[in-house]
Amino acid sequence: MDDMRHAPEPPLARHVGVKTKLPVILVLHQQQSVPGYVGKWLEAEGYGLDIRRPRFGDPLPTTLALHSGAVIFGGPMSANDSEDYMRLETDWIGVALKEQKPYLGLCLGAQMLARLLGAKVYFDPEARVEIGYHRIRPTPAANPAIPLPSRVYQWHKEGFELPASATLLARSEGAFPNQAFQVGPKAVGLQFHPEITHGMVDGWTGRNPDKLTQVGAHDRARQLDDHATHSPHVQQWFDGFMRNLLT
Repeated sequence: MDDMRHAPEPPLARHVGVKTKLPVILVLHQQQSVPGYVGKWLEAEGYGLDIRRPRFGDPLPTTLALHSGAVIFGGPMSANDSEDYMRLETDWIGVALKEQKPYLGLCLGAQMLARLLGAKVYFDPEARVEIGYHRIRPTPAANPAIPLPSRVYQWHKEGFELPASATLLARSEGAFPNQAFQVGPKAVGLQFHPEITHGMVDGWTGRNPDKLTQVGAHDRARQLDDHATHSPHVQQWFDGFMRNLLT
């Protein structure tokens, strides 16, 4: 595989050091970005991490036949941007859809999936954001056997309309009502960040104090406290969600 790399996060203690399944492609958007809890979970379950950064020249495969699936993470850019790598990544999601391979889009990755399917990605007209642990609620289409957590970690200033071909799985009462959707049997977009770890909350809030002054953003202390409270519930849900997505 081209440019195989691993994020410097310790794995969970399930199948430590054993890679028994086809790897998962993880698309990241900054040099310092890591896949956080998503990477830890995958490694613990025996999946290799095939990390790609197309923004910095990494190629994407023409088929996912040699991979278990793909995850596209978030980033400070917009799904509406015209840079070549953004168009390439967005179009590449079509490979997963065509082959019906598991695809998970997180924040930007969800917005890219929505845009590929013809939906609008937009800023809130009142310039509100969602940063910190915000409340969501499942729709009747959500899997009752894998109950969604009531609060999830958000860090975004754009949202998306629901694609015509999608099923809404979760919504909120805030600036961006569409929070989770599914397309076909194996493609899911999440507006929120299940990959977040304590270190990531600490780093994001510490490096971006100006963003915490926006309407809809929680302060640094609250975010760190909320992470301790809510992250165990998010991780419990994520375990069941990912097992269902990857099987």
